Amino acid sequence: MGNATLVVMAAGIGSRFGGGIKQLTPVGPSGEIIMDYSIYDAMEAGFDKVVFVIRKDLETDFKEIIGNRIGKIVDVAYAYQEVSDIPAVYQVQYADRTKPWGTGQAILCCKNVVNEPFLVINADDYYGKQAYMEAYEHLVSESKKNDKLQISMVGFVLGNTLSENGGVTRGVCKVDEKQMLTDIVETKNIVKTENGAVIRTEDGDIPIDVHSPVSMNMWGLHPEFFDVLETGFEEFLKNCEDDYLKAEYLLPTIVGDLLKNNRAEVAVLQSKDKWFGVTYKEDKEAVMASVRALVDVGVYPKKLF
Repeated sequence: MGNATLVVMAAGIGSRFGGGIKQLTPVGPSGEIIMDYSIYDAMEAGFDKVVFVIRKDLETDFKEIIGNRIGKIVDVAYAYQEVSDIPAVYQVQYADRTKPWGTGQAILCCKNVVNEPFLVINADDYYGKQAYMEAYEHLVSESKKNDKLQISMVGFVLGNTLSENGGVTRGVCKVDEKQMLTDIVETKNIVKTENGAVIRTEDGDIPIDVHSPVSMNMWGLHPEFFDVLETGFEEFLKNCEDDYLKAEYLLPTIVGDLLKNNRAEVAVLQSKDKWFGVTYKEDKEAVMASVRALVDVGVYPKKLF
């Protein structure tokens, strides 16, 4: 139908995972990692190129564990997200920052290697087949309706995205009757409970509907988005002096601001598939069991590639 690229964000440090490189943890019966299943599903849906966003210090391990294998079956490129990769005017001022600047910076790093419609995913999330099929079809058939940025997002049901082992961050969405996004709020520390879910705060728990649509950073974008990111990143860096050690330039916040300023239209594509991922070290066993179950019913072969 058309060319489309899968962008895999894999530069996260994985602090909650206990210091290991969680994106490279084997979960499949033949040593597959979650990214293997994501790439398999994306290729099946029609994506014909993969861009990995990594840190330079991960490069050797990354290529050995996945990059070199995937490069034999699909066009592969790399983009490098480094904490120091910011405009020169801020480099001395923010020199003691140690972690990359978030998902917005991760996508901006791809500016020189992505020239076609692209789908963004997290490296350590399993999204399911339906998500890739919906995303690909929408990306390659989308036409420019007006002068607003055309964006798509695969929405998941909050209850299908929670961890048994601690709080998670999700972009909680409001969607209108035409399945267009009207608001998105990056919400931290959503915890699964016996009765559903709550947002755990210092001032107490706030109940949240487990049927709420949420973003799992699965965004359908076009190359013109890079210019928006570049301008926005400069603005972000200018305004984060007070919290520059922790502040993050995040896709849900960026998209939310575009919506508020009437600069974008975001179509919400729906997936009923159950998400799973390795947020905490304790999640690994549950993820392995979920993969095994999918292999047992024939969704995936025992050896992917």
